[in-house]
Amino acid sequence: MTRSWPSRLWIIRHGESAGNVARAAAYAGGAERIELTLRDMDVPLSANGRDQAAALGRQFAGRPAGERPEVLFTSPYLRALDTARLFREAGGFDPDEAICIDERLREKEFGTLDGLTTVGIARHEPQQAELRRSLGKFYHRPPGGESWCDVILRLRSFMDTVGLHHAGRPVMIFAHQVVVLCLRYILEGMDEEAILAIDRAGNIGNCAITEYRFDPAGGPDGRMALTCFNVIPALAGEEGLPTAEPRRRLPPA
Repeated sequence: MTRSWPSRLWIIRHGESAGNVARAAAYAGGAERIELTLRDMDVPLSANGRDQAAALGRQFAGRPAGERPEVLFTSPYLRALDTARLFREAGGFDPDEAICIDERLREKEFGTLDGLTTVGIARHEPQQAELRRSLGKFYHRPPGGESWCDVILRLRSFMDTVGLHHAGRPVMIFAHQVVVLCLRYILEGMDEEAILAIDRAGNIGNCAITEYRFDPAGGPDGRMALTCFNVIPALAGEEGLPTAEPRRRLPPA
């Protein structure tokens, strides 16, 4: 069966969230739990995250028509959905076009480990800490949660939907760190060792861009070729500030 691809694909991690801020504080203080009272799916953007999303929208608004997305997908989680909405409001996407919410783009589910730091997992869930060490983070599935393989399975289905309905069009996705990495795993045919090496190199920046372009010469069905990874575009004069230094990687040879 011939596989269909979008002409371009941008994968964006959501802007800085209240959860990102709380998580950083918890790890800096050696706490066992991340101080949040909301469900993970209801965690909002921080003020800085809202600025980041709007700044990214203004950056894309200044691009020629062919350099902007025609289709916008987002995780249903509030931090990703609001990043997409603010991006559209700032001119990065046609205001008359709907944002497509797809639950397959949601954050990895952590189950019983949700809200715990590494210190907290070791104290309150020592059996799971040992299982994670023995199985590795790629295959470990906490009770009530998902492994990376589970996330990859739903994302394969999502990419089939994109190819079926949006082949040849520029598509943008707003999602989460693990989703960004798992989409790289799928699109580039990686194995466990390769994707975990990228994960160990550092975090995905908030509102950082990972971009692919369709390469018709990449095999019988073509392929999506990586053009940039984890890049926060220059936002000179913008108020949206990166929350971590992004990595800049050349596409694989």
